[in-house]
Amino acid sequence: MSITPPLSPKRAQDIARTLDLRALPRDFLDNPYPVYAALRETEPFKRMPDGSYFLTRHADLVAVYRDAKVFSSDKQVEFGPKYNHAPFNQPPYTAAGGVAPLFEHHTHSLVFNDPPLHTRVRRLIMGALTRRAIEAMEPGLISLVDSLLDKIEAQGGGDLIEDFASAIPVEIIGNLLDVPHADREPLRAWSLAILGALEPSLTPEQEALGNRSVNEFLAYLRELVAQRRQHPGDPEHDVLTRLIQGEDNGDALSEVELLQNCVFLLNAGHETTTNLIGNALISLQEWPEQRMRLLSDLQQAPDEEAEEQILGLAVDEFLRFESSNQLGNRRALQATQVNGVDLPAGALVTLCIGAANRDPAVYENPEQLDLRRTGNKHLAFGFGVHQCAGLSLARLEGRIAIGRFLRRFPEYRLTREPERGGRARFRGFLSAPFSTR
Repeated sequence: MSITPPLSPKRAQDIARTLDLRALPRDFLDNPYPVYAALRETEPFKRMPDGSYFLTRHADLVAVYRDAKVFSSDKQVEFGPKYNHAPFNQPPYTAAGGVAPLFEHHTHSLVFNDPPLHTRVRRLIMGALTRRAIEAMEPGLISLVDSLLDKIEAQGGGDLIEDFASAIPVEIIGNLLDVPHADREPLRAWSLAILGALEPSLTPEQEALGNRSVNEFLAYLRELVAQRRQHPGDPEHDVLTRLIQGEDNGDALSEVELLQNCVFLLNAGHETTTNLIGNALISLQEWPEQRMRLLSDLQQAPDEEAEEQILGLAVDEFLRFESSNQLGNRRALQATQVNGVDLPAGALVTLCIGAANRDPAVYENPEQLDLRRTGNKHLAFGFGVHQCAGLSLARLEGRIAIGRFLRRFPEYRLTREPERGGRARFRGFLSAPFSTR
């Protein structure tokens, strides 16, 4: 079964020459990597139609990530025109201060902020994601995965995304914030709508759905926060309690900051991990020799530690090869240079993680999936001060989900061509029907 359709060199060069993130063709969304390769070779600092810059080399992304004082993550300048326009800055879309809910959310979340807000929120979150705390999650994660696999086995198959990949992070992040199980059903739809609004180009319907989802999410969280203030949880494990109590420990978060970063946590922990697990299991269908090698390595592993190392290498290679998050953004606060290339003050920069992770200057045979690859310096989690706070948890989820799925269903196969999400920033699938044999 052909999962990633080929793109001819000429077609890739044509798309690269006229690339506009606001008008991407379908064949690019299906397989952007030949276009990325063409850009790395001919225009690694691509000047885009809107005046921004599109960077595709690994070394250039690392240089931007390293220089957080010059390259800002704050998105108020960029997102103002994107979200705060009629009718989305008017009722029923208006948030506090007369701005669109999507603008308020994305300009207050951890990932799109600079210090001091970024520092305060990250410190509070990391306090609940210590190595000990993550290790304590492992038994519950194994139980969750096994219960999903039991259901799949009973029915002889299902959907890799809906029945497995997406169900795991929703539960894990829901547990971190101690969201009642009965309240978790809307989380995935809210997440897809809010993160989908980060795409370079939006239809009015997508924008309206994103704004409505922010408002519905916030209405729910206000009630949850009020309940948690009356009945605090354990701050060592309950991130929501930790964020609330931070208000009394010198790490004061405003009500807006608190609520919007709860939305961010549920979104960020859900979408990227869903894509990691889904992309991995679907890639193994496209690369059968790698699946057989991984199964063989796991069968021959002498102990659990060796299994963990094997799966750890595999997870990092899946993250490199099909990065869950393909694009990042920064704004130059002053005129600067990146590896000898001049950038003016105010320059908007798109960091193409998907391209950097296949840069032949860093990786041998970068277009090949190699689950034994070592020294993997992928940028799927970012780099520097904004490196993903939940990377250790995501790796744990990936190792357990992929490893236990393969051991249970070594002969699984797709029964229909999987449906891609059709997005440029977040690369994953919406559905992937499969049989266990």
